[in-house]
Amino acid sequence: MTLQRIVCIRHGESTFNAAHRATGRDPGHIDAPLTTRGLSQVAAARRALRDVPFEVVVTSPLTRAIQTTVGLFAEHPARPEILVEVLHRECQESSCDVGRAASLIAAEFPDIRVDHLPETWWYAEGEPHPSGFHIEPRTVFDARVAAFRDWLAARPERTIAVVGHGTFFFHLTGVWLDNCETVELDLASAPALS
Repeated sequence: MTLQRIVCIRHGESTFNAAHRATGRDPGHIDAPLTTRGLSQVAAARRALRDVPFEVVVTSPLTRAIQTTVGLFAEHPARPEILVEVLHRECQESSCDVGRAASLIAAEFPDIRVDHLPETWWYAEGEPHPSGFHIEPRTVFDARVAAFRDWLAARPERTIAVVGHGTFFFHLTGVWLDNCETVELDLASAPALS
């Protein structure tokens, strides 16, 4: 059996990243998009990934991840299939981790298929936090990380790109990634973090 090559790519800088770095506070940016700097980071990362023959790209449904995916892979020579998967959305603990309705995403990104998503695909159970949005319990998040690891292992493709988020990737790989940084995931030796 051929081993999988899984490359995890964190999204480019978002408006939340920039504002939080400047103030240390949550700026209230629901589903934060990329900044101009983030778009430049994506352009630089695109060159480094160009020669990898990806068969599929799995992206989080959060806007910053979809923007990064489109920027990295829309004109990739391998023309990989793009899949939107909710299992590896970011751990919902800040405003930027709250999503937007699937119909809004479909309207903004007509070339990305999201018709399999429910309208509300982010964590929205129980009462919201005093901040106004729901905080995902750690047990729910940990179960998602484990489920995504299993989901990846079951994929038939041998070369996979995963575009996602810092906290999620830390719990999946054990590595903190900067914006548009990459790490290869070895499912056999990846840490089970809790």
